[in-house]
Amino acid sequence: MAYPTQMGFQDAASPIMEELLYFHDHTLMIVFMISSLVLYTISLMLTTSLTHTNTMNAQEVETVWTILPAIILILIALPSLRILYMMDEINNPSLTIKTMGHQWYWTYEYTDYENMTFDSYMTSTNDLTPGELRLLEVDNRMILPTELPIRVLVSSEDVLHSWTVPSLGLKTDAIPGRLNQTTLMASRPGLYYGQCSEICGANHSFMPIVLELIPLKYFEKWLLTML
Repeated sequence: MAYPTQMGFQDAASPIMEELLYFHDHTLMIVFMISSLVLYTISLMLTTSLTHTNTMNAQEVETVWTILPAIILILIALPSLRILYMMDEINNPSLTIKTMGHQWYWTYEYTDYENMTFDSYMTSTNDLTPGELRLLEVDNRMILPTELPIRVLVSSEDVLHSWTVPSLGLKTDAIPGRLNQTTLMASRPGLYYGQCSEICGANHSFMPIVLELIPLKYFEKWLLTML
């Protein structure tokens, strides 16, 4: 999760988030090179008194500064589209979770099992135990297995919400009357925190998301205790 004064992204915990971080670095380097070139050109214009009269009608220069931006946009668009299709692709999910947003809590339903539904409310400050995080801890965590493709269906029963877990690269809008879906696959066990990312009313700040990713054998034991 994030820590105070953090300037960058959270550590990636899924293949999709790793791809997003690579794409961010790739795009940032392109922006850095463009900014350096523009700054260098401005500094030359301000410090030199030489004038090139032949550049008033230079077809070669105009061709370069027309084609070069198009090439740069292609270098950004191609990896972006690749990641976009990767995020939308869902192949044979091992588990399906239905997430419903309410004012102001989440309901999780494990649709592969009967009568396995629970609500997830934020833990109040007075009920926190040492080591738990204020405004981020919940009474019922979503327990999921690691290294398995999981489909998450997201919707809402009242207003717009957004189910967001930054470490896993997840952000899906919960819209009343509409069922959106996303996929996740965690690379390692751990606790992953998120929050509603759509302004949904007075207590918008108080509907956190906590995913507890555990190995499959421990997930099966947890299922036996819940069923």
